[in-house]
Amino acid sequence: MIRLGQLLKLANLAEDGLQAKEFIEDAQVQVNGETETRRGRQLHPGDTVSFGGRTVRVARG
Repeated sequence: MIRLGQLLKLANLAEDGLQAKEFIEDAQVQVNGETETRRGRQLHPGDTVSFGGRTVRVARG
């Protein structure tokens, strides 16, 4: 499991936690096709996150 803010940083969609927080709070991030505004949203394998024209899928680690 990983939290949304952490994923944005690890996938290089955000430079740091503050930037990830801003993107999420500004409703710019979608999880599984739905807008998500909770930075602490827990993601599971198979979930997709879209932002800035890019989509990443959570995989098992």
